[in-house]
Amino acid sequence: MAHAPRHNVCVVGTGYVGLVTGACLSELGHRVVCVDSDARKIAVLKAGRIPIYEPGLSEIVARGRSAKRLFFTGSIKEGLRHGGRRADVVFIAVGTPPRPDGSADLSAVEAVAAEVARHMTDYTVIVDKSTVPVETGEWVKRTVSRINKKGVPYDVVSNPEFLAEGTAVADFLSPDRVVFGVTSPRAEKAMREVYAGIDAPFLVTDVKSAELIKHASNSFLATKISFINAVSVLCEKVGADVELVAKGMGLDRRIGARFLRAGLGFGGFCFPKDLEAFHWISRQKGYDFAMLKAVKDINEHQKGWVMRKVCENLWNLEGKTVGLLGLAFKPDTDDMRFAPSLDIVSALTSRGVKVKACDPVAASRARELPEMKLVKFCKDAYETAKGADALTLVTEWPEFAKLDFRRIYKLMNNPLILDGRNLYDPAALRAAGFTYCGVGRP
Repeated sequence: MAHAPRHNVCVVGTGYVGLVTGACLSELGHRVVCVDSDARKIAVLKAGRIPIYEPGLSEIVARGRSAKRLFFTGSIKEGLRHGGRRADVVFIAVGTPPRPDGSADLSAVEAVAAEVARHMTDYTVIVDKSTVPVETGEWVKRTVSRINKKGVPYDVVSNPEFLAEGTAVADFLSPDRVVFGVTSPRAEKAMREVYAGIDAPFLVTDVKSAELIKHASNSFLATKISFINAVSVLCEKVGADVELVAKGMGLDRRIGARFLRAGLGFGGFCFPKDLEAFHWISRQKGYDFAMLKAVKDINEHQKGWVMRKVCENLWNLEGKTVGLLGLAFKPDTDDMRFAPSLDIVSALTSRGVKVKACDPVAASRARELPEMKLVKFCKDAYETAKGADALTLVTEWPEFAKLDFRRIYKLMNNPLILDGRNLYDPAALRAAGFTYCGVGRP
């Protein structure tokens, strides 16, 4: 059986999405040049190091570089014609941060589209990989057409990413589906060739539908998380166990168990940003998608769970010490963007609480944040527990599931465990002498 043609690919942006995309496309056999305007990041990558923490990524990057299929540069112009080879597929994977009104800042997308238009010399597929609101493809096309004075043929494609930090490599190479919105058979053929070797359903749509699929998917998952967190509040008020309620719900095949874990709310860059952007674009189009606001409000309320439990159990807070186990918004990532820990720390320190914290991966990034300037960073859970009046599980890293709680008990000033991820056995900890508080658990 003949192999699909290999493409010369340029990926602009080397964040979580761009670097994983570029590395995994090189793993599929394409020749990939990754571009970033951050000279320090490019220098790190050229030196063989990875600027982000993502399991499995460093090995794939190393293989791609060793096989001469993966390269890095700070110039889009060079990325489009690297080593004398013209890129025929360009992925835009730059950041689209939220503005204060909830809309996405697409200035970087526009800048990249304009630069690609200036330097493309033959038919090029320009792929929106960044998470963007519906109708961005139209704006990219207008930008390219305005600058493309020579009439070089091109197509604009929407190819939303569905990568979860911590499992991004597996999500790319073994996805639930590959979605691309196209406007021509030529673009569809190129995208099928780019993703040849991926064993997953291909859903080919128009550009606007592909753009909406991403925001709709993330907003639905955020809704599921907020729903079970709202149920956990009711469980606490009536003495029910949200873990059993969620299990009973999840056994229904129409609902499923995934994302029905009560906790401290969702964080990271995708869910909060995409939820805001989806709500914003719906209002712009004359429809107030009010459910999305409720999802956000529930999430904000859930972030206050730690503060509420500390107040209930410690009486006067000034001068007390609270230890935090984990800071990243989820395990297997060092991403601190919109992490619930940021709100928790701000709330505690504003009341004069001393905060100690540890995280096996994200501590170095956390130290750089202004919200964390009053936090004492510790090497491990035991140092964090020493002298603490409460110990709070914020991120369910695997090592926190294996703690020696007899040792923890002796180290703490007050044996109060706030289990923000329902990781521990309440009966076992109470039998060991701890006061235990779980989310939505009696």
